Order: sequence, then C-alpha cells, then structure tokens
Amino acid sequence: MIGVVSNMSTSNGVLKAKAFKYGDDINTDYIISGKYKFKSNDMQEMAVHAMEELDPDYYDKVSPNGGFLIAGTNFGCGSSREQAPLVLINSNTKAVIAKSFARIFFRNAINTGLPVVTLDTDQIAQGDELELDLEAGVVRNLTQDTVMEFAPLPPVMAQLLSDGGLVAHMRKNNGKFNLED
Repeated sequence: MIGVVSNMSTSNGVLKAKAFKYGDDINTDYIISGKYKFKSNDMQEMAVHAMEELDPDYYDKVSPNGGFLIAGTNFGCGSSREQAPLVLINSNTKAVIAKSFARIFFRNAINTGLPVVTLDTDQIAQGDELELDLEAGVVRNLTQDTVMEFAPLPPVMAQLLSDGGLVAHMRKNNGKFNLED
C-alpha cells in the first residue's frame, strides 16, 4: 500500500483534488524559472514562483487546497535540477498526471516524494475534481463520472513515495536502502 505521501494527506493511498491543466513540453524552467535557481534554498519560498511563467496565479490557486497538475507529453524536460519537483511539492501539488515525462524529472519526482502518473490526459478538463488511487492504478474523474486506469508504480518506487522520497527512506532505515517494509 502506498500510504501517506510526504506533501499531502491521504486516505488509503487515495488523493483528491482539482485538476490544473497545461499542455505539452512543460520544461523545468516553466516549473521553476532559472532566475530563481540561486536566490534561495528555501523550497517553500521558491514554491510561490511555481509555474509562474505559464500561470502567474498557479501558487495562489493550488496552495490552499492542493491540486493535480495535469499535462500532455514530455513533462519536466530540460535541466535535471531537483528544485522542479520540490517547488511543486511545496506549492501543495498533490501529483503530476501527464501523458509522458522526461526520465530525469520522473526519477527526481519519485526521489523527492512527488507522485507522478503516466496517463492519457485528454479526458481531463481544467477544474475537474479527481480522485487518484495510487495503489489501484486508477484516476476517477468525479466531475465527468469516468474512470481511467494506469500502470501502478513498481514496488520500489511506491515504497520511496510512501516514505516521502529517497532521503526520507534512507533516514527511516538508518542509511540503508530497505524494501522490506
């Protein structure tokens, strides 16, 4: 079971939030502009600038109640900095659901504790209320009364998410990579 993920409360591995939809090729500079790269190491402070080049109000819309960032293909392309998933976590983005991800972003997201789901997002509209069941591999669109399935994460990645990311997993296991929980 996925359990509690680091940046959100869950009930039996199920996350519920509104969809905030964007397009294809959302690069890491759109997620957090390079102009903030060296201004601060405080991810909460940087989270205010999440997605601001595409949507200046993203943080204000997502942070109070959380949200799902919905995208098309190639989400997270560009640089490999971990700041991108970290600012999303700190902006209260509960998960990113996209048609495809840049590999390095996908791994950075899992390693930092941000759930990422690969799914055809064409059936999701801006503002739809969604329920994401990470364990079952299901997204329920409560607004449209539809169900979409996705391949659940491999157990190794699910465990890392459950523990809040790679660093939290290592702390929990006294510096060892342990998948026997």
